[in-house]
Amino acid sequence: MVNISVVIPAKDEQESIPELSQWISRVMQSHGFSYEVIFVDDGSTDNTWEEIQKMGAINPAFKGIKFNRNFGKSAALHTAFKLTQGDVVITMDADLQDSPDEIPDLYKLIKQDGFHLVSGWKKKRHDPLSKTIPSKFFNFVTRKISGINLHDFNCGLKAYHHAVVKNISVYGEMHRYIPVIAKWAGFTKITEKVVEHRERKYGYSKFGWERFVRGFLDLLSITFIGRFAQRPMHFFGAWGIVSFLIGFGFTVKILYDKIDSIFISKIPLKRDVTEQPIFFLALVALVIGVQLFLTGFIAELLARQSVSTKKYLVIDRVGIEKA
Repeated sequence: MVNISVVIPAKDEQESIPELSQWISRVMQSHGFSYEVIFVDDGSTDNTWEEIQKMGAINPAFKGIKFNRNFGKSAALHTAFKLTQGDVVITMDADLQDSPDEIPDLYKLIKQDGFHLVSGWKKKRHDPLSKTIPSKFFNFVTRKISGINLHDFNCGLKAYHHAVVKNISVYGEMHRYIPVIAKWAGFTKITEKVVEHRERKYGYSKFGWERFVRGFLDLLSITFIGRFAQRPMHFFGAWGIVSFLIGFGFTVKILYDKIDSIFISKIPLKRDVTEQPIFFLALVALVIGVQLFLTGFIAELLARQSVSTKKYLVIDRVGIEKA
């Protein structure tokens, strides 16, 4: 096992790869770290893969995998995490906005201070307001929902104990919420470190406004899955019982009014039972209650079965043997 594995998703970053690789090598060598660097070419249309191959030919510590198309950052991280051999795993972006000089301090926070995960905090950002304002909003919402006191959940520069990356699954747009995923998996020693955020030197940002919509939906998904994935009956069953009891209460009220009109007050109802709104409310509430309960029961059965992990098509590799 090497000291550090560096995972770098890359899409159309051919200009950055050589400079970033040399920078990482200097940092690792100056601190005496044994290391590997795993690039993930996420469906690039330029010469990113050729540059990764060149780095692998120069230094065996540089490895790479190539997707046949763009699967997204989460898929890149998920695939690379399963291949890492480092005691500490560090992720960073390929656009040179993350500084490899942060690696030694991140390593110490994991190895010496015992944290499971260290998230970078770009306290001073070189991004337009169209990115920083929505980002602050989503970080605020994520803090409140998750209970994790981080300022920058989406920072690409993070450090992990190897046990974390081997025991979590990242999919969809979930890379933004890896600290939340780690927390629900039981890795609760999470902190943050202020890191340098550099101006983009080459290329352009690959993310648009739609990532915020997807990110919010993924936050709701991961919150639900984290709390109820192993006990779905606690959610569906509870709401099913509530709905059923409401419908049952309406039904009792309807029956009481009917009995009262026939045997007690002997005053005929102004409308038949089936013409009263409360009848339909009772019917809908009873049906929904039963459906929710059955949904929880079926989900509970499925939760007890092993779920196959989605695999992504890797069409080429550098320095990594095929399984």
